[in-house]
Amino acid sequence: MLKQKLQKYTLILASGSPRRQQFFKDLDLDFEIRLKDIEEIYPPDLKAVEITDFLAQLKADAFEGELQENEILVTSDTIVWHQNKALGKPKNAEDAFNMIQSMSNSTHEVFTSVCFKTNSSSTIINDVTKVTFGNLSDEAILYYIENYKPYDKAGAYGIQEWFGFMAVTKVEGSYTNVMGLPTAKVYEYLSTLV
Repeated sequence: MLKQKLQKYTLILASGSPRRQQFFKDLDLDFEIRLKDIEEIYPPDLKAVEITDFLAQLKADAFEGELQENEILVTSDTIVWHQNKALGKPKNAEDAFNMIQSMSNSTHEVFTSVCFKTNSSSTIINDVTKVTFGNLSDEAILYYIENYKPYDKAGAYGIQEWFGFMAVTKVEGSYTNVMGLPTAKVYEYLSTLV
């Protein structure tokens, strides 16, 4: 399938996220990982998907002038958007608790942007998923934070973990997008390149 079509390209995933790396494996794609330490700061006036678009492009721009003719770089960024503000990765247990508690019994949005960069072009695609949580007790939130330590996850939760099974009552849109990569859209876009 796509793996054969992309044979003349080198696909580079610039993400330390184990979930994104696993998605690329599960999509049966050959890829290599190249990481750069990027300070993820964005202009304060950006909202929702503007933030993830900006950060995905920022991560790609760090490789400017380094890509070979046949290389496709993939960068990505995910945020949880709730009550008109971005919830990134929590700083500590208290921050994680406050984030999750604020989303209890309500619906939030998860935005992911993916940037595909070659030595001559750059394209961004994005996706949004609406996620609804049921009513969460403080006890359940504390249990989750203590046992699953979701400090590397936007919005302080992983939908694929115990918390997602227990808390999520409705998902509208791509499930994998909530985990950090809208896999169907990524696969579809890569298919258009060959």
